[in-house]
Amino acid sequence: MFVITVRLCAGVLSTLLLLLSGSLASPPNFVLLFADDLGFGDLGSFGHPTSATPNLDRLAAAGLRFTDFYCTSAVCSPSRASLLTGRYQTRSGIYPGVLYPGSRGGLPLNETTIAEVLKPLGYATAAIGKWHLGFGANGTFLPTNQGFDHYLGIPYSHDMGPCKNLTCFPPDVKCYGWCDVGTVFVPLMHDDAIEQQPVDFLNLERSYSDFAVNFITTSANKKQPFFLYYPAHHTHYPQFAGPDAAGKSLRGPFGDSLLELDNTIGNLLETLEKTGVINNTLVFFTADNGPELMRMSRGGNSGLLKCGKGTTYEGGMREPAVAFWQGTIKPGVTHELASTLDILPTITKLAGAKLPPVMLDGVDLTEVLINNGKSERESMMFYPTDPSEQYGLFALRLGKYKAHFYTRGAAHSATTPDHDCPGSARLKAFDPPLIFDLEADPSENYPLNVTESPEVQAVLEQIKKAKQQFESSMVFGASQIGKGSDPNLEPCCSPQCSPKPSCCRCS
Repeated sequence: MFVITVRLCAGVLSTLLLLLSGSLASPPNFVLLFADDLGFGDLGSFGHPTSATPNLDRLAAAGLRFTDFYCTSAVCSPSRASLLTGRYQTRSGIYPGVLYPGSRGGLPLNETTIAEVLKPLGYATAAIGKWHLGFGANGTFLPTNQGFDHYLGIPYSHDMGPCKNLTCFPPDVKCYGWCDVGTVFVPLMHDDAIEQQPVDFLNLERSYSDFAVNFITTSANKKQPFFLYYPAHHTHYPQFAGPDAAGKSLRGPFGDSLLELDNTIGNLLETLEKTGVINNTLVFFTADNGPELMRMSRGGNSGLLKCGKGTTYEGGMREPAVAFWQGTIKPGVTHELASTLDILPTITKLAGAKLPPVMLDGVDLTEVLINNGKSERESMMFYPTDPSEQYGLFALRLGKYKAHFYTRGAAHSATTPDHDCPGSARLKAFDPPLIFDLEADPSENYPLNVTESPEVQAVLEQIKKAKQQFESSMVFGASQIGKGSDPNLEPCCSPQCSPKPSCCRCS
């Protein structure tokens, strides 16, 4: 079992400055872990009583835990686009909703990813897991065309193909639910080639773990800096797990899925230790959006936060996040405002790379990470899953205050007792907006009285100014998802077979 040992340096800041100036021989490595549909309340380190996440809990204990960390969208594709580019999804065109197996569009190739920022400095780069930023004609939008040397994974969500008769748990427990029908079976891709179709869920996570361990080991042996991006399938529906995790948690299928992810993270940390690079590696963990509450106990938990996936309430977009860098980041908790948007600028700074010459929405978190200092981020913008210039922002957080200009539920957040969460909660406009003090009321239960409080009125004016400034700077990119889908673009290991899509099978 991997055990984190904390060896703090007295001169942490000076060490960092030496690193940034190029005075140290080895630039830092980066491991970016991105869970799927994970709620703010799903980890043991964030309060869940029965989650089995020993490795993530140790990572949180030895690292910096964020309490106010946000994604940019309450669904998968746009959230991933923002993480990798440091830009709101509206700029890159990854809206409305998500990309599908036959989507014509994807993350535009002229967008600069974290991997592309690091490649000029000689970094080895690899991605494993759920890409979900487009497949396209002949794999146009795959990671290997977006700065990654290597890729092993499913190019979209693993429920985007028939799963009724597939095995999700040993020995032969079928996947729960139907998933998508009328499309090809979900493929496992190695770089730009299909290795398996349909994917073997029982051995998928082990394949990812082995691939990542080999990548880290090879890079370390070559003394080559590396960037590993692991967007996991866990804990998205339908949950799955192999024999090392199945039946081993107290939370049922969801808990087993989460435990399997945790096991892989433990393997990665152990490899960093064994190869001697753990003191020179930043490990960052967070998730793409809130829990899919419509799945009930199979859908995750947003803790004390309101609603979940698909909504602009806190439960849809505030995520657990942990930064770990042994000997450099002090263990602790930060209440500073931060976002997935900030990962690219932060990695760029730490690596000594150049920022992309485009409008970025992220800020550098170095001061927060290294000195547990103040964040440069003052605000966070909340777009719905179908953003438009007509409606603009649905909500905005400025400091500890959050204003809702519009609210709307989502089918993803159905089944909860809160009537604001399900899809039946239609669009509502608020003028003046609903304002909440998230430090006193993180559950967004008690809107502040705007008319009777001069202090809240002053805050409202500041929020309106921030909203106006941001929206005036926002240039919506052409919608990639709006380009539609073509069944002929769906990945098939036997392109000439018939009848499609059921004939697309290989092992």
